[in-house]
Amino acid sequence: MKNLFNFLIILILLNSCSSKEEKKVSSISVGELENQMIDAYKEGMRELEKGDVIYASRKFNEAELLYPQSEWASKSILMAAYAFYSQNYYERSILELERFISKYPKHKNIDYAYFLLAMNYYENIVDEKKDLQPLLLSKEKFEYIINNFPSTDFAQDSKYKLGLIQDVLASKEMHIGKYYLKRKKWVAAINRFKTILTDYETTVYVEEALHRLVETYYKIGLIEEAEKYASVLGYNYQSSEWYEQTYRIFNKKYVTSLDVKKDKKSILKKFKNIFK
Repeated sequence: MKNLFNFLIILILLNSCSSKEEKKVSSISVGELENQMIDAYKEGMRELEKGDVIYASRKFNEAELLYPQSEWASKSILMAAYAFYSQNYYERSILELERFISKYPKHKNIDYAYFLLAMNYYENIVDEKKDLQPLLLSKEKFEYIINNFPSTDFAQDSKYKLGLIQDVLASKEMHIGKYYLKRKKWVAAINRFKTILTDYETTVYVEEALHRLVETYYKIGLIEEAEKYASVLGYNYQSSEWYEQTYRIFNKKYVTSLDVKKDKKSILKKFKNIFK
């Protein structure tokens, strides 16, 4: 019995020592991992400053993997996303940001993550003739920032970017409307020009949209409709060149300032030719 008791005591002591040793080893491992992670992060920052974004992002990813429970892990994902964005690797930046948003939805820098995500889509916008998908996605993200982080600087920047996006969308409608007008698809053209008036009323394309409506209605013989939009254009934009163009529709003899400029260019061209 005594021997059995002594054996149990020895076993408990051995287990206790083993547990302490494991804790000590574990503590050392965590410290080493943290140091390695910080070194990887700092190396990533140095390479980013040098312009080697691929290697920099690799080091940021390495830092995250070394110690995923650390606050540095989330920073590493954001820095990798920024590194890709800074050199126009938009798709890879978007993947990093989507991963960050999914993994850290309550992070203190979540507003920055959404803004950078929106900027990635925004930078993919080419012009009104190209694919609208990046433009619509950036619009969605900027609106999300305005609605969910209204008091941040990112919200102010998002409002400005939305204004530019509205201009691009309006120009898209104008481009398509004029395409239909040229091919005498009157109803389709009218619908596009009216869309600008209803959905993009703050853009610079409103004046031209009004003029195009006058032009289209006049061509198909709906004079009263043409006059209605001409009145709106005249009331709001009487000093506009589009109002002059509209006035000329009803008065063929009217000479616009644009015609005067063309005449001046023509005269100058003839004058130069004399001395060639």
